Amino acid sequence: MTTFSFDLLATDGNARRGRVHTAHGVIDTPAFMPVGTAGTVKAMMPGSVAATGAQIVLGNTYHLMLRPGAERVARLGGLHKFMNWPGPILTDSGGFQVMSLAKLRKLTEDGVTFQSHHDGSKHHLTPESSMQIQHLLDADITMAFDECTPFPATLEQAADSMRLSMRWAVRSKDAFVPRPGYGLFGIVQGGIYPELRAESAKALIEIGFDGYAVGGLAVGEGQEAMFATLEATTPLLPADRPRYLMGVGRPSDIIGAVLRGIDMFDCVMPTRSGRTAQAFTKRGTVNLRNARHQDDPRPLEEGCACPACRDHSRAYLHHLIRSEEILGPMLLTWHNIQAFQDLMLGLRSAIAEGRVATFAAEAAALEALGDVEAL
Repeated sequence: MTTFSFDLLATDGNARRGRVHTAHGVIDTPAFMPVGTAGTVKAMMPGSVAATGAQIVLGNTYHLMLRPGAERVARLGGLHKFMNWPGPILTDSGGFQVMSLAKLRKLTEDGVTFQSHHDGSKHHLTPESSMQIQHLLDADITMAFDECTPFPATLEQAADSMRLSMRWAVRSKDAFVPRPGYGLFGIVQGGIYPELRAESAKALIEIGFDGYAVGGLAVGEGQEAMFATLEATTPLLPADRPRYLMGVGRPSDIIGAVLRGIDMFDCVMPTRSGRTAQAFTKRGTVNLRNARHQDDPRPLEEGCACPACRDHSRAYLHHLIRSEEILGPMLLTWHNIQAFQDLMLGLRSAIAEGRVATFAAEAAALEALGDVEAL
């Protein structure tokens, strides 16, 4: 029977190469988790997601509790069976979406009362109900229920928000049902204030979690402030547990966070960009909507194994986008997820071989060359 655990296989500076063991399989880290908000990675088949090298996907408590309902998913065999994804699944707690999407929300010590953005129906989400929903979904990694501190926030606002999240973290831990191969992650909050991050990390470690996330970043503070916050926070987290930076991000954000000791990432950027004609390459982003691609016979990116690059030209991809054919977003989404998985594979290899600083410098130099579309 699998025990939820983390093996630290190699380090290079603060960068870590590791492996997370879960009930539904292994996650090699650093890892990027494609976002499958409503039980699907948009525009992708589950087998296609796996073909990119992705080992874990993310599901969303808020969206799944509203539609189709966690109880229904449980009756149908859990989220793995429901969406035909046999590998590990992480579910976020729903707190961020309640704050960003719900109508007429009311925050109290007990939890959050809100109206669904779908139909206005009233719901109440607490640490206890979030744990129950994630349990019904059968998430391998459950996230503690927290309030995502807005940015900007004063020191007092950030402190009040963080301390509420820490009280909720205790309740989340108490309500979580331990099972072999399943883990619960706490979430460090505190805005961009190092002293609050330190207080939050200390509180979470005292409670005791299987992994530790850094939340409340990539919300407008900028890369410099995000990196400074990570530099103050990650050294405080246990070395024998995985560290997850929530909602990040761009390739340069991911590389910088890996250099600062982060192991796991998620972001809607590769999938959302794929649906809006943006493709990620080692030389930056390409907008396939631009007319300069209409006669270009070259692949989107040389050496990429995805179907968009392997089987089609930039001209064809441009044609699909301009014609509003569904295949266009499908191919670009596949490419973007592939690009992010290739980045993670490169980072894992570089850490194992002790050359992650060189890898990061080469990646930055490639992106700095500019005008990727004209290449």
